[in-house]
Amino acid sequence: MKTQLKPLVGRLIGTTLLPIQFALMLFQFRMGRVKAARARGDKGAISIELALAVIALVAVAGMVVFALYALKNKVVDKVNQDPKYDGGGAGGPGTP
Repeated sequence: MKTQLKPLVGRLIGTTLLPIQFALMLFQFRMGRVKAARARGDKGAISIELALAVIALVAVAGMVVFALYALKNKVVDKVNQDPKYDGGGAGGPGTP
């Protein structure tokens, strides 16, 4: 059973991270175009490609922030549903 779950988990994680993987490939593609423009000496193309690469990098960062925010909300909801957590902080009145 454990050997069957490993490929399933890998596929599940791969599909959920697909937008981030796409944006990273787009960033790498843009950086390759920057290197090619730099080799040709085309300064206008360098600035355009760098701007597009920055946009792709910002998109990746935004997707990561969104994923972390969604994970935080999911964990907070699960903790709020669990009756053994009373909401007391570390060292608070509810701590043993």
